[in-house]
Amino acid sequence: MSIRVYPCILLLACSGFAQRGGPGGFIPGEQRKAGDPAAIERGKTLYGIQCTGCHGADLRGGDMGGPNLLRSQAILGDADGEKVIPILQGSRQDAGMPAFQFSPADMKAVAAYLRSVALTIGRQGMPPTAVAPTSILVGDAKAGQRYFDTRCASCHSATGDLKSIAVRFPDARVLQNTWVSGGGGGGRRRGPAAQGSAPPVTATVTVPSGAVTGRLLRIDDFEVSLALEDGTVRSFRRAGATPNVEIHDPLQAHRDLLAVYTDQDIHNLTAYLATLK
Repeated sequence: MSIRVYPCILLLACSGFAQRGGPGGFIPGEQRKAGDPAAIERGKTLYGIQCTGCHGADLRGGDMGGPNLLRSQAILGDADGEKVIPILQGSRQDAGMPAFQFSPADMKAVAAYLRSVALTIGRQGMPPTAVAPTSILVGDAKAGQRYFDTRCASCHSATGDLKSIAVRFPDARVLQNTWVSGGGGGGRRRGPAAQGSAPPVTATVTVPSGAVTGRLLRIDDFEVSLALEDGTVRSFRRAGATPNVEIHDPLQAHRDLLAVYTDQDIHNLTAYLATLK
């Protein structure tokens, strides 16, 4: 079987990049605007927490089998979330893409981040190109301190686990992504944080012979797998609520707050944490 290549199609495919003179010409004639840096950073953080496992940190596909998003027509044709947001809301659940309980603003932020990555794509076959950094320190540090004292101080301390966090994470973008995702501070009960490493999610499975606790490796409607302290892995079949599985996620409080934070809260808190040197 032979494959015929039509020069006119190749010409059309390349014309967008040639006319634009740089990255982002992935759709001929499509005009793209740079998104809001703060929204893109928030979207990047949300993507890192919720999407990396399936789609990979670089959008090229992850360990859980999600597709390469750099080739997604929804992302390539999205202008302001109109194509991406319905997918996040569950329009492709029949294809294995779950619905997410993001706020409308968070869904727009995720779409903005995905578009920002697509904008960096050069000619076919090349990886995304680097984008010049933009400062995201646009918040009110004093307001951020008030927010911290009200919402965060019960678990974290500016003179304890978060002491000198701005030194450990001098890049404001990395600092923001780290604290929103729950890294960078271990909480008072765990002492100083280990450079933003996330604590593992554990689970306790209760079976007739007793309770088994270990690091959660996998859980779905049919099976749960744990890594035990002795280095072995145990898997249990699931049928509805049997056996009982109790998940312990140290970062659950941070995940719950994702639906509560406003963009201004994030700006202010990042500005405050940037002063902790």
